[in-house]
Amino acid sequence: MTTERWTAATVYPDMWTDPDKDPREALSKPVGEKETYWNYLKHYRLTLEMKCEGLDAEQLALRAVPPSTLSLLGLVRHLAHVEQSWFQRILQDQPDLPKLFGKSPENPDADFDDAVGDPAVVEDAWENWRREVTAADAWLATLPEDELGRTVRRGDDEIPVRDVLVHMVEEYARHVGHADLLRECIDGRVGQ
Repeated sequence: MTTERWTAATVYPDMWTDPDKDPREALSKPVGEKETYWNYLKHYRLTLEMKCEGLDAEQLALRAVPPSTLSLLGLVRHLAHVEQSWFQRILQDQPDLPKLFGKSPENPDADFDDAVGDPAVVEDAWENWRREVTAADAWLATLPEDELGRTVRRGDDEIPVRDVLVHMVEEYARHVGHADLLRECIDGRVGQ
């Protein structure tokens, strides 16, 4: 079965929605390095939400590109874990914080493997993701611009805070690209 491609946009056919309905802010006017990273991160977070809106639990859990375990729900769970890992465990030095969704060395893909089409699982995923995003944003709001070069420990490595923020932008950009393809496979909706 082939799904018909479509977009909700009427002005620009390659967009997700029309400019006057797009809740994402323009990325062109950040003030400073930290705000630049943060603006991109906010943009990609919102894009993830937009790619998932309007789908039911079964659709969100659909692994639309077999044999991959990727699903939109898995991406939400994974990105909640990533937010917690980098912003709390690494940047805020809370390495003993329990990992979300049962991720462990024995079950490293729990965020994807356990993303099943149950409304309670979907609700839990969004609740965790929103909590972690809120916590990350609260921390970012207090981060002085001159601390972007400060290093934090990750195992035996020391990495600058700015590198972690760039990595978070990269992480979301990659996974929002996955979300583009997953959404198109699910119901044919396309657009940036």
